[in-house]
Amino acid sequence: MRGVISVLHNSARVRRLLTAAGLAAAALAASLPAGPSASAATTAPVPQPRTATPAEVRTAAWLKAHPQQATRFFRDLPKGGDLHNHLSGAVRTESLIQLAADDGLCVDATMTAVAPPCAAGSRPAADALTDAGFRQKIVRAWSMQDFPEGESGHDHFFATFGKFGAATAHRGKMLADVAGTAATQNQTYLETMVSPAAAGARQLAADVGWDADLASMHRKLLAGGRLDQLVTAAKQEADSADAEFRETAHCATTTPAPACRLTVRFVSQVSRNSAPERVFTQIALGLRLAERDQRFVAVNLVQPEDGEISLRDYRLHMRMLNHLHGVYPDAHITLHAGELVPGLVKPEDLTFHIDDAVRTGQAERIGHGVDLVQEDDWQRLARDMARRQIAVEVPLTSNAQILQVEGDDHPFPVYRKYGVPVVLSTDDPGVSRGDIGQEYHRAARAYGLDYPALKDLARASLEYAFLPGRSLWRPDPVRQGFRPVQECEAQQSVRCARLLANSPKARLEWRQEQSFRAFEDRYAG
Repeated sequence: MRGVISVLHNSARVRRLLTAAGLAAAALAASLPAGPSASAATTAPVPQPRTATPAEVRTAAWLKAHPQQATRFFRDLPKGGDLHNHLSGAVRTESLIQLAADDGLCVDATMTAVAPPCAAGSRPAADALTDAGFRQKIVRAWSMQDFPEGESGHDHFFATFGKFGAATAHRGKMLADVAGTAATQNQTYLETMVSPAAAGARQLAADVGWDADLASMHRKLLAGGRLDQLVTAAKQEADSADAEFRETAHCATTTPAPACRLTVRFVSQVSRNSAPERVFTQIALGLRLAERDQRFVAVNLVQPEDGEISLRDYRLHMRMLNHLHGVYPDAHITLHAGELVPGLVKPEDLTFHIDDAVRTGQAERIGHGVDLVQEDDWQRLARDMARRQIAVEVPLTSNAQILQVEGDDHPFPVYRKYGVPVVLSTDDPGVSRGDIGQEYHRAARAYGLDYPALKDLARASLEYAFLPGRSLWRPDPVRQGFRPVQECEAQQSVRCARLLANSPKARLEWRQEQSFRAFEDRYAG
């Protein structure tokens, strides 16, 4: 991996490396703001303000003085990771049209990609490569571009996936597109959601059927090695996708695409609007896979949270996760929870989803969390999430488009007030027609965030990533401040170099700090 520190065997090179690491650690410590004392942060119910460094002050002043160049500023800002990203929904719509054309697909009268031959009323997707009007019709159907006011953004958004679904057969090519965009946005890490061994999981669930005894249900999945066969199939899918990605991005050539520099991990999707046996099977597969293949790190429940089955079985799904977490304790869990607003569901459905995801579903992160203040005793919940460092993945553009929640109606500032870690995310930037830079720009405008606040949001995106290894930062950095661990405070620290050599998380965080220094040198003047 580029841009990281590793311990080498040659002793002279090791000494030079450790000296460089120590000097860099000193520079890091000098560039960090003074945070609140540990005792103050421990007792304070909300994060304490921190003092900006001179370079941060100058960078913030540059942005304020050059609002017309904000797009470039937010593109160049080192934004760390994207932790809430659906791969198929993240691909640029124009790239999906190209994939549909390459596969010889047709587009029917409803603007849905379908297999050939093209029936009456359908056209080859390839026509969109030369017919601008046809291409624009597809773009509008497959994304939120030019979405008309007065219609349901929620319904249009989720309908897009069925329309372009047939064009998403090439995971590696899609990943090359999404990773390329992330790299252009000065990101170094991506967790993206995919559905591993989807057809096999569906078949196994149908063969086994539902058993309300969850331990018994799990034993049935394991019987005859069938669940392990799905794990093997998922690994083979990932191998094929890796090869396709590397070929598409030219990673093995002398001119690799920027996408090749990105660290990518997968989160296994679970179709929550499915029969209980299928949901349980997908959860078990995702958790088992995460413990056996480092490319996969977690599971997440997807599809509309307000769907009929999602609502009916919500607490059952949380019990499934709780049980299987006990079986696979090393796998991570992040959950869509609270992607709801009054009027979308019955009032009682707004009162417990986040709380149940955290307390029963064993979620380490929450996606969206929009209905926080509708939850029963939400202040206690927010304080508990802050204490337990359960981060919230916030895609502001998606929330505005799907739920019409933005600005003061969004709980983003409430989470921050209570010290709950917040990470800005894209969700489905292909469908939303946006990128991560847009999310940071939107947050800055809507909530008056200055550069130091944006910088700490970007740091949080790596701190709460499901990367292995120790952090570069001391615990609870959102409330106590981003302060380096003791090993990396000394000017010449063998211990810091060892930490970086042994921790993928710390290495990416270190790399981000180097990027911040270069960014501030450029924009601070």
